[in-house]
Amino acid sequence: MPPAVAPEGGARRSRPSTSATPPATVQKVAPLRRLLRAASVACGIQFGWALQLSLLTPYVQELGIPHAFASLVWLCGPLSGLIVQPLVGHMSDKVPVDSPLGRRKPFIAGGAAAIALAVLIVGFSADLGRLMGDSKEPGAPRLRAVIIYVIGFWLLDVGNNATQGPCRALLADLTGKDHRRTRIANAYFSLFMALGNILGFATGAYGGWYRIFPFTITSACKVNCANLKSAFILDIIVLGITTFITVTSVKESTYVAIEDPNAHDTQEAFLWELFGSFRYFTLPIWMALIVTALTWTGWFPFILFDTDWFGREVYHGDPDKDLVYHSGVGMGSLGLMLNSVVLGLTSVVLEKLCRKWGAGLVWGVSNLIMCFCFSAMLIIAYVAGNIDYGLNGLPPDGIVIASLVVFTILGAPLAVTYSIPYAMVSSRIEPLGLGQGLAMGILNLAIVLPQVVVSLGSGPIDQLFGGGNSPSFAVAAIASFLAGLVAILGLPRLPQIRSTKSFPPRASAQGRHGHHGHHR
Repeated sequence: MPPAVAPEGGARRSRPSTSATPPATVQKVAPLRRLLRAASVACGIQFGWALQLSLLTPYVQELGIPHAFASLVWLCGPLSGLIVQPLVGHMSDKVPVDSPLGRRKPFIAGGAAAIALAVLIVGFSADLGRLMGDSKEPGAPRLRAVIIYVIGFWLLDVGNNATQGPCRALLADLTGKDHRRTRIANAYFSLFMALGNILGFATGAYGGWYRIFPFTITSACKVNCANLKSAFILDIIVLGITTFITVTSVKESTYVAIEDPNAHDTQEAFLWELFGSFRYFTLPIWMALIVTALTWTGWFPFILFDTDWFGREVYHGDPDKDLVYHSGVGMGSLGLMLNSVVLGLTSVVLEKLCRKWGAGLVWGVSNLIMCFCFSAMLIIAYVAGNIDYGLNGLPPDGIVIASLVVFTILGAPLAVTYSIPYAMVSSRIEPLGLGQGLAMGILNLAIVLPQVVVSLGSGPIDQLFGGGNSPSFAVAAIASFLAGLVAILGLPRLPQIRSTKSFPPRASAQGRHGHHGHHR
């Protein structure tokens, strides 16, 4: 069935209908328990994402990619998200709600399958590189393994984007115009992300998984590498279970309104529909997208270098020379697990905070908390860099505890980032007549574009200033502060009022597209 998007006519004009338009089917309200089940795939996705955050940056450097270029490897994610999520969202909008497989669920299942394949490629990249001719000499370049790793990593991010976008859109479909339920559904999604983070970071912090899967140790893959492979095998199991729960949670046609099949009978180019929709955005939508972009400019350095920061700045370790660095990475994984506990607890109370203070104020305050925490990380790195750790080479307990406290506090603004922007943009774009899949794709543009900038600049800038992570975190603190100001001053604190600005009615929409008739 055609989606709830602007009438299309880039390829051919639609003819005005002379008959009365049948009313859309009234949408039923999906019970909260079904929304909870529909959001559960976030746990499986985030389980793998947490493993990426805690283990892959050190693994990249173990393969031989210098620290200055590690962020360029992570550029795969933003670039794939720039295209994949809007495109997949647009494609899922085009699928009829009453399709036997559903509108969003085939994309969720397909994305999960891509994730499973990708983590196998990433985990076994060293072995595959050896089979393809990488040198057996210790310390020798492993170019083939790196290439295979990058291919797998790219596929992993494609799968993540192909799964998360339709799942967010599914939740928006099931909650319809009820803004409160939209926030609750996204809070459920955030809660499952927290659970996945806890499982993932706990898995990443434990170094004995290879004993359960002893076949993972090979001549090309020693203990640390084998532990990574074993953790990814566990990820596939968790992802399979949660994906099954999500795709069997609801029958979409029961809860999603079915529109008149003759309402939109033309096909428009994807990019034209995506960028052409920008002209109809209201100021609150633009403000939400700006705050999202600034927020993720703050988050992405942390996502890139969180455990690496712990190993380098806090533990004074070197990933190429000693085990102290890996001890710091393990402690960083513990901090991220504590971060996820706070993320989950915050997700539970987030709806009450939004009703009391307004979503805009909650979002703004959370960004100021981010600014405070990133500034604290700069101070901790400076203090740690001017302290002699003594003969054992380990940092003082006070430095470690302060670092863990900062990581833990950051769980609260992370819960806001995972929830409020999606609910706000979904409910504000809904009156414009866009499909929820395309709406999530548009929001994703505001997330990945700053990530591209950070990926291109963070590694070289850090190297320019001595090879540490402090310059990137300084940028993160500034961006978070600006995001907080814009959110507090530019986003409404009162309960949201539906926008009356929308796409033109069908006849005028045809006139709008009629100006492009020469493209037929």
